[in-house]
Amino acid sequence: MTELLSQIKILFILTSASTMGASDKPTGLWFEELATPYYAFLDTGASVTLASITGGPAPIDPRSVKPKGENEDSVDRFLGDEAASGALNATLALSAIDISEYDAVFLPGGHGTMWDLPESAELAALLGKAWADGKVVAAVCHGPAGLVNVRDETGAPLVSGRRVTGFSDSEERAAGLDEAVPFLLETRLRELGGRYESAADFQPFAIADGRLVTGQNPASSALTARLTLEALNSGKAR
Repeated sequence: MTELLSQIKILFILTSASTMGASDKPTGLWFEELATPYYAFLDTGASVTLASITGGPAPIDPRSVKPKGENEDSVDRFLGDEAASGALNATLALSAIDISEYDAVFLPGGHGTMWDLPESAELAALLGKAWADGKVVAAVCHGPAGLVNVRDETGAPLVSGRRVTGFSDSEERAAGLDEAVPFLLETRLRELGGRYESAADFQPFAIADGRLVTGQNPASSALTARLTLEALNSGKAR
C-alpha cells in the first residue's frame, strides 16, 4: 500500500471554534482525533495538509491534552514533532484550498466542530465538490457535523441513504453536553436520511459506505483512518 499511497494527498479540515458558541466554555479540536489519523496517513507514504475554517492556529480542546507521557502515543509524538506542530499553528484557510489537488478529505472531531463546521457554506461547497470529483470524504466523532449541509451530485444530502455514524446521542448525554451543543449529531444525521449505526458508547466503530467513511467517537479514530486508506487503496478515489 505504501507505494500506491506515496502520491496520495489528504486534506484535514479542523475546527476554528475555541469556545462553545457564545459561552466562555473552552473547546476546539480533540487532539487524538487529529494525531492518530495524521500519522496513520503519513507513515503510509501519503502527504497531509492541515486546513481550518478560518486558517491560522487551530484551537485544541484542553481536555484532550495531558502532561507529556500521559497522552496517547500519537499525541505525544505530534507534540514533539516540529513540522506537525508548525502546521497546526499555521493551518490553511478554506479559501486557500484547491480541492482538485487532494485525493481525500478528513474531518477530525472535537466539540468545536459542532459550531463552525455546519455554519460554513464554504466547507459545504468544498466537500460537495470533493464528493462530485470522486474524492474520499471521511470524518470521525463530531467531525460528521461538517457533513450536515453537504449535498451529493443529485442535490440530496450527502448522508441520505448512506451508512453513517458519529458521536451518538447517548454518548453526548454521557459527556454531559447534550444541552450545550446546538444539535445532537446522531439525531441530525438520521433526520437527513442517514442510515445511522453505532456500537456501544465509547467503543471503536467506523463505517465505509463507498467513498464516505465515518467513525463514531474518539476510540474510533484509528479504525476510521484505516478505512479511509482502504477506500483510497481500493481505487474508489480517482
